Amino acid sequence: MEWDVRQSDGLDFRVLGAVEVHDHRSGTRIAPSGAKQRALLAALVVRAGEVLSADRLIDELWGDRPPAGAANALQAHVARLRRLLAPAGGDEPGRARITTHPLGYLLRLGSARTDAQRFHRLSAQGRAAVVADPLHAADLLHRALELWRGPALEGSGRGPICAREAERLEESRLTALETYYEAKLRGARHDEVTGELERLTAAHPTRERFYDLLMLALYRCGRRSEALGVYERARQRLLCEIGVGPGPALRDRMESILLREPGLDSAGPPAAAGLDAAVLDLGGEIARLRARIDAIGREQEELVRRFTLLSEGIREVPAAL
Repeated sequence: MEWDVRQSDGLDFRVLGAVEVHDHRSGTRIAPSGAKQRALLAALVVRAGEVLSADRLIDELWGDRPPAGAANALQAHVARLRRLLAPAGGDEPGRARITTHPLGYLLRLGSARTDAQRFHRLSAQGRAAVVADPLHAADLLHRALELWRGPALEGSGRGPICAREAERLEESRLTALETYYEAKLRGARHDEVTGELERLTAAHPTRERFYDLLMLALYRCGRRSEALGVYERARQRLLCEIGVGPGPALRDRMESILLREPGLDSAGPPAAAGLDAAVLDLGGEIARLRARIDAIGREQEELVRRFTLLSEGIREVPAAL
């Protein structure tokens, strides 16, 4: 079920663009003015429900050159964020709030929501409806994509937490775009999407799925020679950008257009026959690998933290004796 602001406390944390908080009850918009405040709020929001250590947040805000007294500066930034959220009901039971823990800080969303959560929910609903009801799927995906106001976590710095989350969100946005245009093609709306897909292939020259969708759209519009020209353009761009030619899905699409295979004229599934285009998409595979690497990194950080605490405890034993 799609999130309804009436089911929440009225707070909406927005990260699909510049980081801000919107209070639907009062209509007020809360946006940290300083770069460090934005980076801190962004890190807490994307890791909501997770305790972030002071060291990890210091690294997020200042990198490998933290100022003297960085821990005190971090405390001051947290205090300012708490005051910033207080007018939006941050002190009421069940409302979003930042809490202090022995190991760091945690943002509890309470009944608040994020635009990223809504984006993922609408995208999942759209993907689920692509085959059975492609036009409804296109509508859901369009609504998901409309939530984006700019690059994810815009203006929040390039600390490891925000940088990785921005990459994951951007990958999700591109995947949603691919699914949106697939739904449009399944719904026989090929004449509406060629211009948009042309712009996407120019903006993302190594994303083969956009070329594939554009070739099919052009073919269904009776522009077979242009569709074949897209393949040649893709081949040249891929060789220039990453040193390899098109993958099997795009080659199969070119061959099927050359042979004028009958299935191309239908409004059926646009994926290459016998191949899962999502699996062949290089960008999606990279995102999955990065997510796994991030998870391993977090596990290693936790092991190091526990080992450090254990070591400190062992050193304190003789003094206690």
